[in-house]
Amino acid sequence: MKISVFGSTGFIGGVFCDQYPDEIISINRQARSSESRDILYLISTTSNYNVLESLNVDVDVNLSVLLEVLQNCKDKDIVFNYISTGFVYGNDIIDAKETDCCEPTGFYSITKRAAEMLLISFCKTFNVKYRILRLANVYGTEDREGSGKKNALGHLVGMLKENKEISLYDGGDVLRDYLHVEDICHAIKFVMEHGELNSIYNIASGKPRKFYDIIMLAKQYLGSSSDITSIDAPDFYKLVQAKNFSLNAEKLKSLGFDEKISLEEGVRLLCH
Repeated sequence: MKISVFGSTGFIGGVFCDQYPDEIISINRQARSSESRDILYLISTTSNYNVLESLNVDVDVNLSVLLEVLQNCKDKDIVFNYISTGFVYGNDIIDAKETDCCEPTGFYSITKRAAEMLLISFCKTFNVKYRILRLANVYGTEDREGSGKKNALGHLVGMLKENKEISLYDGGDVLRDYLHVEDICHAIKFVMEHGELNSIYNIASGKPRKFYDIIMLAKQYLGSSSDITSIDAPDFYKLVQAKNFSLNAEKLKSLGFDEKISLEEGVRLLCH
């Protein structure tokens, strides 16, 4: 299997290409045509915060670029594997299944759901095959762009390393479903090889944990002296971000997928 990877320079795309170097064709970021039957499409914005600076960014990246690529897929023997997000389910996500109703709120989440719907309609119209993969929380040492807006876990671990005080929204009493980026990439490849066509799959551990417990695990590994305090989440965060976030992974695991890096091991690696 040769895989044309759109978005190969991002966090997940870069790790995927490193894991499967003999099977990938890295598509230039300005190119819009596939060089193989199988497409892995990762081009995307990464958070709901872009709207505070520009109303157009999420639409331009998540929708317009996608349509430019699809324009070159008409009536071809293509399998379009689209990487989406579990945030399409809505604002309080607990054990979300692929068949659940989607009610996204932020611009990022809304455009990702719109992209899913456009892709499905396109594929039905032009007889193109597809899969949609909705990712849970992704983490790993390869992500160098952690912040309070994106990859909060990596950002907070960095603060713990410096023994800085950290504040958790609602005291961290919220569910998060983290899967290490190496397992994310393994799961993506696994679904591409074994998953049904024209289907949606959650890519997740299916084993959510309280965010406070994850932070305390990191603090313990590091021997950090950081104080951990609780603060109320800002109004904008409450509007666009999921309070709880956990995905049902039964459909993925029914294919035979098992994660290789436990949360405990992944956090330990993050702390090095």
